[in-house]
Amino acid sequence: MNKTASIIQPALTGRRDPLLAAVREGVRVLDLGRRLHIGMPQSPNHPAYWHTLPRRHGDRVRADGGSAANDMLVMGTHVGTHIDALAHVSHNGKLYGGADARTAGIGGVYPDHGVHTIAPMVRRGVLLDVPAALGTEVCEPGHEITVAELEAAERLQGTAVERGDVVLVRSGWGRRFDGPDREGFIGNDSGVPGVGEAGAQWLAARGVHAAGADSIAFERLAPGAGHASLPAHRVLLVESGIYIIETLDLEEIAARQVHEFTFVLSPLPLFGATGSPVRPLAVVSDPSAGDGRG
Repeated sequence: MNKTASIIQPALTGRRDPLLAAVREGVRVLDLGRRLHIGMPQSPNHPAYWHTLPRRHGDRVRADGGSAANDMLVMGTHVGTHIDALAHVSHNGKLYGGADARTAGIGGVYPDHGVHTIAPMVRRGVLLDVPAALGTEVCEPGHEITVAELEAAERLQGTAVERGDVVLVRSGWGRRFDGPDREGFIGNDSGVPGVGEAGAQWLAARGVHAAGADSIAFERLAPGAGHASLPAHRVLLVESGIYIIETLDLEEIAARQVHEFTFVLSPLPLFGATGSPVRPLAVVSDPSAGDGRG
């Protein structure tokens, strides 16, 4: 039997895809992405988000009275909620797998390590709520989340990290994203909490597919140091081939104490780019949201 026939056979025999059945029984979708807007806090190392309407309603009107507006966006690919491709970071002139970082980008794109090579994700997701494990609401500025703290969150929640998972590490820092002090979230002076080299090695040893956090850097930033040193990026992207998701909104999912879920993410297929804006989703069963059709 050829591949096409094997795919359509369940429909011909009246079988229902179990995943579709689960969706029709009802699911709740938790949005883990940040709203993109002009002036939002971001890393100073990347082009800022800008949006304008070159054409507004009424600028041009068709004979039948219809009108259409359009947009233009200018932004870096590491602004807002986004994913880092393996092309984003090199170390000692090498990308993941030992590729030469200079020759890999000849022609202005990274054909072998670009974000277009990241397959859409539908995987088990795990939230490690570190502040909850520590009995606080938010980690202190510049706090390095330790392996012991990651393991404490695992035990408290009963959600062991497994190979192939997408692990989202909450520090509570995301509460500052929409605050009046834009610089407070960026944290150049105060530092930013996050995992360090040891935490990244722990995630890599667990064989995770991707790791994310609620800050712009994912990892711990020392007070006054900015992005001067990013050892967790080296461990995950360069040494382990693990994608990094940054600037996640983890507040609602933490408030609901949803620690295990179906994680959905699909980067834009930007050929040869080092990253992409994303809108990650956490999907959980919720029969109250069913469509009533059985």
